[in-house]
Amino acid sequence: MKITKSLPLKILFLIVTSFVMIENTFAQSQRAGVKGGLNVSNLYVDEASDENARIGIHAGFYGQLFPSDVFTIQPELLFSTRGAKYESDLGGFGNQQVTFNLSYIDLPVLAVFKVAEVVEIHAGAYASYLLKADVSYEGDLGNGTDQIDEDNLKSFDYGLVAGVGINFGAIQIGARYNYGLVEIADSDGADSILGDAKNSNAQLYIAFDFLQSK
Repeated sequence: MKITKSLPLKILFLIVTSFVMIENTFAQSQRAGVKGGLNVSNLYVDEASDENARIGIHAGFYGQLFPSDVFTIQPELLFSTRGAKYESDLGGFGNQQVTFNLSYIDLPVLAVFKVAEVVEIHAGAYASYLLKADVSYEGDLGNGTDQIDEDNLKSFDYGLVAGVGINFGAIQIGARYNYGLVEIADSDGADSILGDAKNSNAQLYIAFDFLQSK
């Protein structure tokens, strides 16, 4: 299956948008830097379990706007890989593992509450744009990867975010959970496989603050 939309045009649009957002954020921010870490994601439905979790990564930029001693707004721009993994017992035919791989550009916007000298509570929302989707499989019936036609999946996702960060000077470590509100299937064929599945993503990260390090 081939992707039908123009990936180069999408990437160009995202690069231009990203540079504009980063320039504006850094110009107004007293905290700004890079961050990255681990994703533990799933496509949650009623019968989903932790065994379906897929390990991925996220990386990008962040800044804090209108900072005060107790509150600030933190926009971010991240590349993030997520999805889900399923294992099937095929009886006499053996076992097969199938992994859905979804690559997104994420734009979280968070309210940051400074509850202690080094501790922050994060709460807000995110919007995401789907860059690429494929399914990989391995097992007794064979191994391989197929691209997913993007017409089968919704291009945009959004949801709620909550987490905590701990500051050590210019370094922050933290944990976060992203709760998707959009059913990602966008065709009858995808719906028959994914049903009402939505994105679910837990994150562990480390961030480095450019401005605090000066």
